[in-house]
Amino acid sequence: MTSILLVEDNAPLAQGLKSNLEFEGYEVVLAATAQEALAALTPESASPNGAVFDLILLDLMLPDADGYRVLRSLRESGDGTPVLVLTALGEEADKVRGFRFGADDYVTKPFGLLELLARVDALLRRSRRAGQDKDGIVTFGEVRVDLHARTATRRGRPLALRPKEFELFAALVRREGKVATRNELLREVWGYDPAVVSRTVDTHIAELRRKLERDAAHPEHIVTVLKTGYRFSRRPEPTAGAPVSDDA
Repeated sequence: MTSILLVEDNAPLAQGLKSNLEFEGYEVVLAATAQEALAALTPESASPNGAVFDLILLDLMLPDADGYRVLRSLRESGDGTPVLVLTALGEEADKVRGFRFGADDYVTKPFGLLELLARVDALLRRSRRAGQDKDGIVTFGEVRVDLHARTATRRGRPLALRPKEFELFAALVRREGKVATRNELLREVWGYDPAVVSRTVDTHIAELRRKLERDAAHPEHIVTVLKTGYRFSRRPEPTAGAPVSDDA
């Protein structure tokens, strides 16, 4: 059974969410504080495959510490469990901070139950697809990327990928060869509104190509789909070049 850790100090809200999630067939464990959450996430609690939970719903405003502490501790330990942040902190800076610490999605209170359930389902489906890659190991060309441990090597030598570069690469991998639009990547990786006009995706794609491709000017794996977006291919795809433009 799919297990979810719900970290929420508002008892009525926590019980209501627990009941609805259990009705959907999930097993739910409640934690009302950061300390309780960290205790539930100890390695001793892990299942045989090394995972403690399949998904974490995390409130940021907890009585003993903010949820960022839980999120940061989780990611620093190498745990890649999907995290959906639930919070009343709706400012863009709060969202960006959450994504920088490794959150996978963000819902601002008050939220609709149907929207929350849809996001839970989407995160779990993405996680299962990523899990098919030998526990997060992606290999192509001379490169090996461990999405869970957040390490990358070329010919065994470490590559210095920044957190957002890992998350962007993971978002491309999860699509299993399908195209990701710029707006989808902005929302999924950075939490930006689709109406935001930004060169962030293009800049990070260029950096990923520089670090992961054999020839960044002629990428074979992180390829541009003209006027649509980008996609990842394990097998090299010959190109005539891949200028990053507003039409990508």
